[in-house]
Amino acid sequence: MAFDIEMIKKVYDNMPGRVDKAREIVGRPLTLTEKILYNHLWDGNPTKAFGRGVDYVDFAPDRVACQDATAQMALLQFMHAGKSKVAVPTTVHCDHLIQAKVDAATDLARAKTQSNEVFDFLSSVSNKYGIGFWKPGAGIIHQVVLENYAFPGGMMIGTDSHTVNAGGLGMVAIGVGGADAVDVMSGMAWELKFPKLIGVKLTGKLSGWTAPKDVILKVAGILTVKGGTGAIVEYFGEGATSMSCTGKGTICNMGAEIGATTSTFGYDDSMSRYLRSTNRADVADAADKVASYLTGDPEVYANPEQYFDQVIEINLTELEPHLNGPFTPDLATPISKMKEAAIKNNWPLQIQVGLIGSCTNSSYEDIARAASLARQVSAKNLKTKSQFTITPGSEVVRYTIERDGFIDTFEKIGATVFANACGPCIGMWDREGAEKEERNTIVHSFNRNFSKRADGNPNTLAFVGSPELVTAMAIAGDLGFNPLTDTLINEDGEEVMLEAPTGDELPPRGFDVKDPGFQVPAEDGSGVQVVVSPTSERLQLLAPFDPWDGKNITGAKLLIKAFGKCTTDHISMAGPWLRFRGHLDNISNNMLIGAVNAFNQKTNSVKNQLTGTYDAVPAVARAYKAAGVPSIVVGDHNYGEGSSREHAAMEPRFLGVKAVLVKSFARIHETNLKKQGLLGLTFANEADYDKIQEDDTINFVDLVDFAPGKPLTIEFVHANGTKDIILANHTYNAGQIGWFVAGSALNLIAAGKA
Repeated sequence: MAFDIEMIKKVYDNMPGRVDKAREIVGRPLTLTEKILYNHLWDGNPTKAFGRGVDYVDFAPDRVACQDATAQMALLQFMHAGKSKVAVPTTVHCDHLIQAKVDAATDLARAKTQSNEVFDFLSSVSNKYGIGFWKPGAGIIHQVVLENYAFPGGMMIGTDSHTVNAGGLGMVAIGVGGADAVDVMSGMAWELKFPKLIGVKLTGKLSGWTAPKDVILKVAGILTVKGGTGAIVEYFGEGATSMSCTGKGTICNMGAEIGATTSTFGYDDSMSRYLRSTNRADVADAADKVASYLTGDPEVYANPEQYFDQVIEINLTELEPHLNGPFTPDLATPISKMKEAAIKNNWPLQIQVGLIGSCTNSSYEDIARAASLARQVSAKNLKTKSQFTITPGSEVVRYTIERDGFIDTFEKIGATVFANACGPCIGMWDREGAEKEERNTIVHSFNRNFSKRADGNPNTLAFVGSPELVTAMAIAGDLGFNPLTDTLINEDGEEVMLEAPTGDELPPRGFDVKDPGFQVPAEDGSGVQVVVSPTSERLQLLAPFDPWDGKNITGAKLLIKAFGKCTTDHISMAGPWLRFRGHLDNISNNMLIGAVNAFNQKTNSVKNQLTGTYDAVPAVARAYKAAGVPSIVVGDHNYGEGSSREHAAMEPRFLGVKAVLVKSFARIHETNLKKQGLLGLTFANEADYDKIQEDDTINFVDLVDFAPGKPLTIEFVHANGTKDIILANHTYNAGQIGWFVAGSALNLIAAGKA
């Protein structure tokens, strides 16, 4: 039986009536996305039609999922909420704090020793508040959620941007910051601006070397890293229904890389097969009864231009395998053009490492197809030219692929199997030689490839592809290799070609596992003690942020004017910094150290206007804070792209930053800034970015009149006495202004006023 089956049945019981009412109110057929959203309104039955990209709407998500790095701060905040138990089903998954270095057993044992304090904290908090706890080694949050909790037509939020992976099972699953998760865990509504809708019509059928990953790599090339911002992407068509459930999950997972709120697919046979193979026949049976409500109306898919804000059509029969990168996941190159592009851009052709797995591509099907290529190494007397690693997504997958001989197949070609954890995908990779910062090329089946993302080396060029393409590239060791047309020279000097990959969608003998790694929470957690040592370097109880004093912010200093791409990796790096995710003071020492200063084109080097000297960004911020001087951050387009990590908002708040003024925001980061009581503002005129000077002092002219829809006026006083007055737009509604006034959204919850 599935987890929380009664909750799922209730969602389905409500769905026909609510969706029928929504269709009547809206006055037209509905997309799947709209059906799910209208079925999850906080007030229950729909009473009005909402404007896409305009109306803020309160929703009632079905569940919350947290990973260990973000769960620390989320649960530290939840402890302030004064609740005895979470209001909706919630889980915590220990997957981020396991560093990949040697092999699965060695790395997991080391992590349990090094991060024991954090794991014990998460375990005890989960036990106390009725939260399901998945132990270290159980698997990556998104794979475990897909195997156990995702269900068609559901709504879930999670403290990780790749929560969207659950769209592969027909959910609206959205990545959020910890403060948003605390709202829902506390029994409150969750607010989201009603999204725009992008429809992707998939025709034809995948075959040969082309995989589901190539669909999202192609879409990323079309929409870019910000093209999906404020929108939900809904896939449909014969190509969608012909694809596996886990393949759909891969596409939805990487939708985070186009800025999409989430992505989803309609319920079909592939989802039913997956549910039944993962011991959730009860969910499949319940979904079958309301199947027409778990996909878009036929009229929508017949004439998508009438119902979506944007429509993209991709013919899967003609789609070519892609490699995206380096340094950005939207630089899409068909494999037939890669050699030409690599030579033109002077990308190193020799591939040092190929890495497959992660939350994006670690299904049984993914591993099976990669294994079919690995078997050809010995069969064709080849030798793998690059290092090769596999990161299974869960213990269920790992145990099953070991039983079915895939791990043995990989080990025979010299591969290393890492722990069931995020590992290299999030920078938790102790890669030998990375400290030398040599220019090199790697290929992986992960989702992000920002500078320093995988190994901390700014000169590692990472390219994203499907597991099967990555495997082939690792065998060849050559970025210019096209497995569709090129031959390899084997150990006998013969020319051979790799045959196209094959693999079962689901294990023919079913999934199996000895210990999935799940801890059931106590029925009554009132007696469970949660202890945080005051001398801990890893954990720190939170103190409330100060409320607004009701006055204009004046005399503020420019902390940094960030140049170009500034993701949450630049604002709050992961990798070795993950160990401080539960200690706000300590992790604030990484604030904006990866951002490029527009005035000297250096990272982690900004001018301290109090001394006239240059220092690290956190050091200058702390100097301003100690002197009682407020500061602001200025940034470029899509500021805060990437992870949902709210540390990227909490650290500036903690170090005295009052406002972040940019050309445009990534959705999650803008919300995180608002939740923490910061001003998230955008230039009314983007050209004003160029007016900001290094020695500026900043005064807010009319913050005392802060109101929805009313731009703020800001005065930038330059060192020579001249000034520029600019307008800054914002998207705050009345409730969000209340967060700013109170000092944070959490302050309102703790005061019982939210």
